[in-house]
Amino acid sequence: MSVATPIHDGWYTPVAADHPATPLLTASAVRKRCAAVMAAVERGRSPFFQWNADALPVAAAYVAETIRRDYPDLDVPYHSRWRHFEVGGVDRWQALCSTLPYADALELARVAIDLVIPSVLLDAGAGPDWRYHDAANGQTHARSEGLAVASVALFASGALSDDPARPLRTDAKALSALSAAQLASVFQVDADNPLVGLDGRAGLLRRMGEVIAGTPAVFGTPARLGNLVDYLLAHADGGVIEAEFILTTLLKALGPVWPGRISLQGVSLGDCWHHPALEDALLPFHKLTQWLTYSLLEPLAAAGLEVRGIDRLTGLPEYRNGGLLLDLGVIRPLDPAFHTTPWRVDSPPIVEWRALTVIALDRLAVAVRAELGLDAADFPLPKVLQGGTWSAGRRIAAQLRPGGPPPLIIISDGTVF
Repeated sequence: MSVATPIHDGWYTPVAADHPATPLLTASAVRKRCAAVMAAVERGRSPFFQWNADALPVAAAYVAETIRRDYPDLDVPYHSRWRHFEVGGVDRWQALCSTLPYADALELARVAIDLVIPSVLLDAGAGPDWRYHDAANGQTHARSEGLAVASVALFASGALSDDPARPLRTDAKALSALSAAQLASVFQVDADNPLVGLDGRAGLLRRMGEVIAGTPAVFGTPARLGNLVDYLLAHADGGVIEAEFILTTLLKALGPVWPGRISLQGVSLGDCWHHPALEDALLPFHKLTQWLTYSLLEPLAAAGLEVRGIDRLTGLPEYRNGGLLLDLGVIRPLDPAFHTTPWRVDSPPIVEWRALTVIALDRLAVAVRAELGLDAADFPLPKVLQGGTWSAGRRIAAQLRPGGPPPLIIISDGTVF
């Protein structure tokens, strides 16, 4: 498979299968390389953290308790952006669908992807002070849920479509013209309601418009995000497609969207950072793109695709999953100042903490399933995350700190956290 990467005269050249960047654009690379970091920490070779295996059973019991509290029948959906669209008991997606009488099942899947891709890219941390008031439903939401509801409002407004007759779509021309002022208006941002990384978020969407316009093989002509469904259908084998194929497609096609990232022979590596435990020092995470892959499972199922190999994706190394491990002492900072120091995304302690989080989530998933009496086939990793580690991370944070902030401070530009 080859899809787009570095830009040249408005078009993107293919990333060949034998390009040295290709092996890094996979979930297996994330897991393997994070395991190397974990091994170094377990051997006591880290100046930043200690691995505390004795705390893992306590964490598993806490996560299992959280799952039973929120899903008493253990019928847990996959971890995805769609859960945030339903916050407050309102099915906002179905409300949008009711305005699309012309749409068949395939077009509905395209519209769903038009909605969810920008929403995921807008899902970096909002900061502690931002809120979104959902006037139509009389609700106010913060953080990821608030960003999700605001992104639905952005999509519903037609701001992401260049076709007035079909406002519920996301195309390259509208994305490329989106301003920070437009985003601020819909997201209710002002001096009293600041949103972290506003300019970075708007810039990310504009860049995405440029990138998909230059990638007609995946997004069609004229370029539209929802056309990704057609690309994946064309590459499915008997209606079946591998989760890793979806992830790699997204990483190759959308890699140039991420600003100022490490590149390898002209190919952007996206959410990839330096760590000395690796021979080439390259440590990928692909957090937002894996979050996006999880969030595509439901639209692709609606389009008739069966996605296999979901457990080959990794847990998401962000401040709820990783915060849970810090708060329950599974990952122990060697310097207490770690919790109060503002860290950049590329700071060595943050890169290492994220790597430990990926491997810890795999180990925690095994222990949680044992607590619940389930196996991996019945309770794959996306359910452990949803039920699960993400909710438990938010829960323990609220129990330990007023307002529930995470146990670390990350300086966000709105494109990673």
